[in-house]
Amino acid sequence: MSKPFRFKEFTIHQDKTAMKVGTDGVLLGAWCSVDNYPDTILDVGAGTGVISLMIAQRSDAMTIDAVEVDENAYEQTVANFEESDWGDRLYCYNATFQEFADEIAEEEEVYDLIVSNPPFYTDEFETENEARNKARFTTSLSFKELIVGVSKILSENGIFAIVIPFKEEANFIALAIENNLFLNKVCRVQGNPSSEIKRSLLAFSFDQTEIKEESLIIEIERHQYTKEYIDLTKDFYLKM
Repeated sequence: MSKPFRFKEFTIHQDKTAMKVGTDGVLLGAWCSVDNYPDTILDVGAGTGVISLMIAQRSDAMTIDAVEVDENAYEQTVANFEESDWGDRLYCYNATFQEFADEIAEEEEVYDLIVSNPPFYTDEFETENEARNKARFTTSLSFKELIVGVSKILSENGIFAIVIPFKEEANFIALAIENNLFLNKVCRVQGNPSSEIKRSLLAFSFDQTEIKEESLIIEIERHQYTKEYIDLTKDFYLKM
């Protein structure tokens, strides 16, 4: 059984879901911008609800919705939302993102901020665990489907923020441009100073702006975190 993951202002129970709390989600939840005071926020592929909860802690948004296709992960997210201090602002839907986006678009509703820590690996990595596969693999939600859905329900001045493998960055940016979403900001993440770039944090909008480029190194050496990483995550991690 997986132990609950305790943050400073909330706790994540993760015994029911294949996807546990990981660095990717925490990075995205801390990095995505809430500077333009979004009123409505959507988390695509909630997993445990960690990103939604981080954003609830960081912002005053009255509507923070999450969508999660896996039933166990959905139930886990709902429970984590209800147990938090922000339960009245958080809501999770059990649906595919494609269905959800179509329905929201039909109602002509939009979100000011959409975040996603999406499925990553392609088929060659499929494991025996189907729930983990669904959570991890692009077969259940391709990058193209994600971008098309986002472009339908992102507000005119909204921001779409995502964390993906660095090797997928160029491909993802090209797909986004096809749907009129332009890269505004990127942060490339390395585990330590000598390791290769592993992840890209990307922020898109419908506006073409000069791209802000940042880089982040997580550790100087094992368990010795960089000042930048501590500054980014210290409001959340207990030991930071």
